[in-house]
Amino acid sequence: VDPEILEAAAETGIGMLDVEFLGNKVWQWLVLVGIIVGAVIVGKIISAICRSSAKRVRDADKKPVTALLLESLATPLFMATLAIGLYAASFFITIQVELSKDFTWHMRPFWVKLCQTIAALAVGAFLFKAVSILEYMMTRLTEKTKSTFDDSLVPVVRKVLRVIITIAIALFIAQTVFQWDMPALLAGLGIGGLAFALAAKDMLANLFGSVTIFSDRPFKKGERAKIGGFDGVIEDIGFRSTKLRTLAGHLVTLPNSVVVNEGVENISQRPSIKRVLNVTITYDTPPEKVELAVNILREMLEERTKHFPKKNPPRVYFSDFNAESLNIVVYYWFKPPDWWKYLQFTHEFNMELLTRYNAEGIEFAFPTQTLYMKKVES
Repeated sequence: VDPEILEAAAETGIGMLDVEFLGNKVWQWLVLVGIIVGAVIVGKIISAICRSSAKRVRDADKKPVTALLLESLATPLFMATLAIGLYAASFFITIQVELSKDFTWHMRPFWVKLCQTIAALAVGAFLFKAVSILEYMMTRLTEKTKSTFDDSLVPVVRKVLRVIITIAIALFIAQTVFQWDMPALLAGLGIGGLAFALAAKDMLANLFGSVTIFSDRPFKKGERAKIGGFDGVIEDIGFRSTKLRTLAGHLVTLPNSVVVNEGVENISQRPSIKRVLNVTITYDTPPEKVELAVNILREMLEERTKHFPKKNPPRVYFSDFNAESLNIVVYYWFKPPDWWKYLQFTHEFNMELLTRYNAEGIEFAFPTQTLYMKKVES
């Protein structure tokens, strides 16, 4: 406030609270600030109560839907309290700005629109967060089914609903609060429709890619797959991209338009894990011991028939004369196709093979060369 105004107020006996500033007395400004600060404090308290109540319910492991509902109300209630406080404060103050001699801008209509916008955003924030309740209920239902397809569909439904809610609230605020002519605005957008379509072609390609993924189902959430040179577990299938966690732990985000155009190798769908084992023994092994070496392998595989599919029994053959060894090739298909169980099976198989060959005096070959020196007489 101008010091001259304060001095004049003191001379005329007008109290400090009655001094006018921008067309309102000081006490009106103080009431305005007090109401806004009070609304913020009350909103923060209500929000904190909702969050602490949600935490107590979650820690008690009871009524998870109630916990999600309380969490969904925390931020919207704060916003709603702030909107009510701002609206109540508007009755204690009149703000108008004289832009010219002939035009004065009254701020109250804008103030009311601001309150309505915050209230609409509060409703939108609640609906946006409340989608998590629907997601939880859908997840509970999908857990009862054997298919993993619906498990992948739940996150997509969540994202689509949140996009719809965001667009609906934005249109509601534009048309109801700010009185925009939405049909005319949308019609005007048609002028730049071609440019928008060109800019959005990648987005549309990803959207149609997601439709293809959900219709063809080349993989599901939680399965291991190779896509575009990346090998890992599918973590999320969205309507824009697919997230894959590589075996090294890195998270790779692949646009769905790329996924549908790449060759997808679904490793989790393999019925068994194939192993080709080349057992090499030394050239000085006599024929009867070569036959024994083959029979030992066949006996070991015969003892483990429960791990092999009936349509693909294991096979053992004396297959080749290598440069440094005699080669016995072993083929078998291990089931179930669990990588860690396969490694444990392989470990036990290799240990028994090593023990039995050593006991029978069958020597494993390793790269060697024999050099014959011929004496040349002069």
